[in-house]
Order: sequence, then structure tokens, then C-alpha cells
Amino acid sequence: MKTPQRAFRRSSRRLLAVAVACGVLATMAACGSDMAPKLPDDAASPPMPVGVQDPAQLPDVTTDDSCGDATASYAPSNGLNIGSGSTMAQIKANGVLKVGVDQNTYLFGYRDPSTNDLSGFDVAIAREIARAIFGDPSKIQYKAISSDQRVPFVQQGEVDMVVRTMTMNCARWKDVAFSSEYFRAHQQIAVYGAHKVVETLEELKGERVCAATGSTSIRKIADSAATPVAVPEWTDCLVMLQQGTVDAISTDNAILAGFAAQDDQVKLSTTSLSEEPYGIAISLEHRDLVEYVNAVLEDLRGNGTWAALYAKADDSGNSLKSLLGPASPPAAVYK
Repeated sequence: MKTPQRAFRRSSRRLLAVAVACGVLATMAACGSDMAPKLPDDAASPPMPVGVQDPAQLPDVTTDDSCGDATASYAPSNGLNIGSGSTMAQIKANGVLKVGVDQNTYLFGYRDPSTNDLSGFDVAIAREIARAIFGDPSKIQYKAISSDQRVPFVQQGEVDMVVRTMTMNCARWKDVAFSSEYFRAHQQIAVYGAHKVVETLEELKGERVCAATGSTSIRKIADSAATPVAVPEWTDCLVMLQQGTVDAISTDNAILAGFAAQDDQVKLSTTSLSEEPYGIAISLEHRDLVEYVNAVLEDLRGNGTWAALYAKADDSGNSLKSLLGPASPPAAVYK
């Protein structure tokens, strides 16, 4: 295994962490690896991300199937009609849709350094919901949040909804309601450079594996023989992988494919460790908004918008379709 000093000297030459300061995407010319800071060879150890948990703190609950099918949501009852006194009417009166999103996950929710605008599949889905409510997709107030802020921000009314690569499961259904499934990801493993590609977490026995705090991935890592390391943002995992301070990352392929697109030393497994159905999180008190969002998602599936967003390429020519392969929108399941 690489020593921390060797890994850090290597990373100082090609460290993609400079991308964080340059707007996340290292593929942009202004954030090339030759801009990485040159650190002295006697540097004691690489800096750790703020908020790192090493080892990770884990929730008490492991599995919970008490709700049955966690992808089952509430069927649209009134289509896209906005009744007086409804949650949607209140949002319309407020003038903006408040949405919790990511700003660090390439092609899902990230800040485009060329425009400084939030972009990606999740952001586009949120814009379509705003379009349905207001007739204007720009009527959004974005709140960039971390993985472990998703549930509390919904519960506390800080946002109307969260659209942020959030896996639907029964434990989370106790705290928030979910839309119908709008994307299906798979948990996989990423390693770096000379590390051999691994297909199972059991192959990483005793090694340090990174995932975001509050993610379902952390629990799966802890249930294996690997040592879980948790960080607030997924890009922190990428930086630590490049530094050699963790041996692997395990999370959704949708996130890992973005890392591989930014750095060709990131190598992905091909085995799916689990299915990760994404839903939009909404307050349990706002069932009417859940039903309305489901009506919007039905339209996006049927009118070709979902497929167009999935295939939409950024300025580098990357799209979810080019990175993950052809896909269709997940079929809605209703209670």
C-alpha cells in the first residue's frame, strides 16, 4: 500500500482537489492538473477535509423493510391542478420554489465554473417542477446542502423539497415522504491508480473506504470488513482517494462515473452492490405536493423530457447517457 507521503507527493502533481477551488470540474482547461500546488517532499501528511469522521459514526438502524416497497409513492389525484389552499398554492404565493440540491456532484447537481450556474440532472428536474407551478423554470431558490442535511431541511421547512441523489428506503419514509422514483442508481466501488479493481467490499477488508455522511453507502461499508470513513461532500472522498488517505470510495455509480470522467486514474467496479432508487423528499405533512410532483414526473417520463435530460451533454461532451449507458425512466409505483 502507498505510504501517505508518497501518495501526497503524487497527488500534489496531479491533485484534482484544485478543481474544488475552480468549480469542481477538473476537466475544464482552467483547472488542469499542472496547476496543482507544489508541496515540499517532507510534508508530514495531507490535510483532512473539514468534518471528516474517521472512523465514521453510524446510525443505530441497519435495515428496515416495514413500509414494504420503498419506491411506492402517492398517485396523482388532481393532475397538475393547483387548488386554493393547497401546498402548491402557498408556494406560488411565496413566489419561489425552495429546493435543496447538491453543488458538488458532476452531472447531477454542480456549479458550472464557466457560468457559475447550478447545473445537472437533479437541478433540471427541480426546474421542471418550478415550470409546472409557475410557468417559469427559473422561479427557484436553491439551497446547497450536504447529504446529512437532506432530511432535517425538509422537516424544518427550510426547503419545499430536496432533489439530491437521495435513495428511498423505509427508514427515511418515517421522516419524509418521497415522490415516485425518478432515477435508478447502483452502488459500486472506485479505486485509484495502481490499486487493483475490486468488485466487492469484502475484498477491501481492513482498508479505508470513503462515503458521504448520512448516506446509505456508509452503512453498507460498515456492514463489510472495510473501515468506513465519512465526509460531508462526495468531492472530499475524491480528494482523499487521490491523496491516498483512503483506499476506495463506495457509492452510487452515478456519482462515481462523474469522478472517472474528471480523472482517468479513477477505476470503477462493474458489479452492482445494491440498487439505489432516487426520490424527491417532501414533508410528510404535504401529501398534496407529493401527488403534484408525481404528476409532473409522469409528464416528464411520457413526453420525452426525462430522456432528453439524461442524454444532455455538458461543454465537455459528457452526459449521463455517455457515462452510464442507455436508460429509461423508472416506472412509477403507487401505494
